[in-house]
Amino acid sequence: MDIFNNLILGFSIALSLQNIAYCFLGVFVGTAIGVLPGVGPLVTIAMLLPITFNLPPIPALIMLSGIYYGSQYGGSTTSILMNLPGETASVVTCLDGYQMARQGRAGPALATAALASFFAGCVGTLLIALFGPPLAEVALKFGAPEYFALMLMALVAASCLSSGDMVKSLAMVILGLLLGIIGTDVNSGMARYSFGISELSDGIGFTVVAVGLFAVSEIVKNLEVKEQAEVFTSKIKNIMPTLKDMKDSFWPVMRGTLVGCFFGALPGTGPAISAFSAYMVEKKLAKDPSRFGKGAIEGVASPEAANNAAAQCAFIPTLTLGIPGSGVMALMLGAMTIQGIAPGPQVMTAKPDLFWGLIASMWLGNFLLVVLNLPLVGMWVQLLKVPYRWLFPSIIMFCAIGNYSINNSSMDLYLCGIFGVLGYVLMKLECPPAPLILGYVLGPLMEENLRRAMLISRGDPSVFFTRPISGTFMVLSILLLIVMVLPAIRKKKEEAYTGGGG
Repeated sequence: MDIFNNLILGFSIALSLQNIAYCFLGVFVGTAIGVLPGVGPLVTIAMLLPITFNLPPIPALIMLSGIYYGSQYGGSTTSILMNLPGETASVVTCLDGYQMARQGRAGPALATAALASFFAGCVGTLLIALFGPPLAEVALKFGAPEYFALMLMALVAASCLSSGDMVKSLAMVILGLLLGIIGTDVNSGMARYSFGISELSDGIGFTVVAVGLFAVSEIVKNLEVKEQAEVFTSKIKNIMPTLKDMKDSFWPVMRGTLVGCFFGALPGTGPAISAFSAYMVEKKLAKDPSRFGKGAIEGVASPEAANNAAAQCAFIPTLTLGIPGSGVMALMLGAMTIQGIAPGPQVMTAKPDLFWGLIASMWLGNFLLVVLNLPLVGMWVQLLKVPYRWLFPSIIMFCAIGNYSINNSSMDLYLCGIFGVLGYVLMKLECPPAPLILGYVLGPLMEENLRRAMLISRGDPSVFFTRPISGTFMVLSILLLIVMVLPAIRKKKEEAYTGGGG
């Protein structure tokens, strides 16, 4: 019965006029910016993060969550109408969604994406409510060695499972860890990596790194694209899918939701892997796999359900363990920290109104998305027609004002520009920036728990292996590295052998 009482508490908070307004504002603004090609949830939240800092904690986090759902949904609109994914997870939606638009079925494709996202989001939120409390109870028994080992495993998983080269991902994690410990050492009071610059004595601000690394660099990257994308606007009619469409989509949505929930709860996976996996499952199970890529509605329903279920379930480790499973969750964790909330299992016991209010607002946000977006498809289409070169100056100005307003420091603007250049260079080198932000957020927490564990064990590092839970996490981290490294080593040996034989 506790869960029902807690949900009643959550809805009493989420359904207050103030929180409904902030939730609506979040999903509306998130969708409006997420619709823009190349601007996914990560960039949108990084860009809008500064405006939430002057809000109370509960409305701020409800608004950020709304921005997350909105921008996630906006990516599917861009994929279907323009064949330009707003983010990696929307790449799969392009394959069949754009073909449906070309066949004059843009309306059913958009409606199916919205309804699949709504169902999967509701299921994901239910899982948070069901599994969050018991997981938090287990986490309350964690000591410093367990937390350090868990964070290490999360970073290794993020490196191994992220797209691209694993070595580059590991390098990004290490760079993020180094950036996270810039500032004054809490124990000794000595400045670290500040190079005599007084503004760096408190470390580099979270929003400076996030906005520069994701928003500014993404804007510069988008300005390189010169070709004019075709937008299918004249054929958007009969928005609601037919009975046959709904019948064809039913089981793909169910399977996509299950796949998304599974991957979403794992650190380092994220919506992209979930969407790709769900698409491959549907293609394997299909009686006629050749339909996929030619406008199959299952190719829209399943990936959209999977990426939204994964987005919701990513909140499970973030809210209960304080471990972000993706770059977006790292931003949410950073927002919690800036609001003075210590992330981890104690959030549920110390601030039940925040925890359950946020969960209840997720149902509200997903409902508002469906109600808001289906009637406003025409408006999003008009927004897609605006040339990007007209939008980017206002976006940059918005980022600059937001960053400056936090500390009234011009140094933050210079640093934001530097991180924007760094983010652009990393994109060109094909180094994923998401592991960097994970390392940056977890760096100070890892250092604190490492020092605490060393004090408890009197400097004996075996404490991480002798305790059952931390030992399990450490072994899993090592196994993950071995599983990912062995194929690469084998491939290099085969290439060397082939080259030598030639």
